[in-house]
Amino acid sequence: HGGPRAASSSPSCPGCGPPGPGAHCPGAPRSAPAGGAEPSAHLWARYQDMRRLVHDLLPPEVCSLLNPAAIYANNEISLRDVEVYGFDYDYTLAQYADTLHPEIFTAARDILIEHYKYPEGIRKYDYNPSFAIRGLHYDIQKSLLMKIDAFHYVQLGTAYRGLQPVPDEEVIDLYGGTQHIPLYQMSGFYGKGPSIKQFMDIFSLPEMALLSCVVDHFLGHGLEFDQAHLYKDVTDAIRDVHVKGLMYQWIERDMGKGGWLPCCGLSGQGAGLALTSSHLPSLEKYIQRGDETFAVLSRLVAHGKQLFLITNSPFSFVDKGMRHMVGADWRQLFDVVIVQADKPSFFTDRRKPFRKLDEKGSLHWDRITRLEKGKIYRQGNLFDFLRLTEWRGPRVLYFGDHLYSDLADLMLRHGWRTGAIIPELEREIRIINTEQYMHSLTWQQALTGLLERMQTYQDAESRQVLAAWMKERQELRCITKALFNAQFGSIFRTFHNPTYFSRRLVRFSDLYMASLSCLLNYRVDFTFYPRRTPLQHEAPLWMDQLCTGCMKTPFLGDMAHIR
Repeated sequence: HGGPRAASSSPSCPGCGPPGPGAHCPGAPRSAPAGGAEPSAHLWARYQDMRRLVHDLLPPEVCSLLNPAAIYANNEISLRDVEVYGFDYDYTLAQYADTLHPEIFTAARDILIEHYKYPEGIRKYDYNPSFAIRGLHYDIQKSLLMKIDAFHYVQLGTAYRGLQPVPDEEVIDLYGGTQHIPLYQMSGFYGKGPSIKQFMDIFSLPEMALLSCVVDHFLGHGLEFDQAHLYKDVTDAIRDVHVKGLMYQWIERDMGKGGWLPCCGLSGQGAGLALTSSHLPSLEKYIQRGDETFAVLSRLVAHGKQLFLITNSPFSFVDKGMRHMVGADWRQLFDVVIVQADKPSFFTDRRKPFRKLDEKGSLHWDRITRLEKGKIYRQGNLFDFLRLTEWRGPRVLYFGDHLYSDLADLMLRHGWRTGAIIPELEREIRIINTEQYMHSLTWQQALTGLLERMQTYQDAESRQVLAAWMKERQELRCITKALFNAQFGSIFRTFHNPTYFSRRLVRFSDLYMASLSCLLNYRVDFTFYPRRTPLQHEAPLWMDQLCTGCMKTPFLGDMAHIR
């Protein structure tokens, strides 16, 4: 129950289906015509030439070029200059399995029914992990979940009300005859606009799924509802799962079932500090890659780096998780540990003082004049943190999974270097490395170049040819999108533009990676250099020739008269 309709039902994806080995435009002749007297024959000849070019210049080894365990740089950064490493906890130090999302969904759904008195029929919906992706926007007043690109345009075919796709014409009509969302309606600095919210963290996946299921039930049964109240109730139900500690209880119970029991010892002092760990095979259901987290932290400490932790999670939960992943002496790794920090206000509100916690979690009332290693602090603010530690500027590198709550303020206002943890990156790269994706994208780019150059032919037959190419291009775009997610595609791209999520990722992070363990693949003094991607006016060749590696430009003569 609650599953989305097939991708082909989307109005922007007519007739989508997997391409066969020799897939090509249905109207294309099987061989290039001789003579080329008719304009349409000339266009089809160019089409066939380009198909052969793409086929010949895309060798099999071009696939699997990207490494899912690599770190990708938006900005040049040398780890040699980084002296202090900071970390968020959830989805940064602690990587959670997707099996946690159905639990959150089900608990919040039951809260809606039992405490908010929503219809019992909502209980028939189960969590669908393949429905939504991170970074989507939700228009509260229109009950519209949609994907928006970096230029504030809705990607047609990715707007859903409930679990049903909204026709492109209706989307355009809803926004005054355009796909564009005005800036004043868009998400603010922390992803919350006056009427549109952006879902940015991984915990929002079950929230989007529940929101869509509840709307689907109300619409399907003809029930009137207030969009703002429904949105708030669903958001509050999801929040209750966290505030009431339900999620913490599941994870703690999972860790108590056995799993591996770290035995952690410390030896040496200062820069020579080294940790040893031995454990049984991992059996945990929710927490993943705990041994890799241990390896990253111990390696940094062994090279004389200072570490700190700033998290919104409570100490008892963090303590159990770190003991599970690292060992009982985990606090000896960190110079400062701050829990229940209340990010992002931790970075902007000067009024909240630090409070010290004892071993039992009880608060101390004494004034904090220094942050001591091995002690636990609650709340506080970044300004006092900077004053007490003197950790400032680019010698600090902080890792987190939430672009707004973890990284934005630190980069823009305080000059720290930042690293974004994007677990979805691993899966997306594996898709990009497939032969199907590579061939589909390359031919799509080549076909786009043909459309751009051949649009000067405007006789009736040529317009039919161009229309056939446009239809094929749309089908290719739909196929490429569905490889990632049938409803919304990739979290990083619309059909061709970066998504709004990607725009924020580039703006707020120096580095991004699938998990913290990617650091283990690089030396601690490694320098990351971002690739120079050409601006539109810098590209010497047409994009279709760039992507195929062709250094000859047989069709540039067609555009020679344009100066």
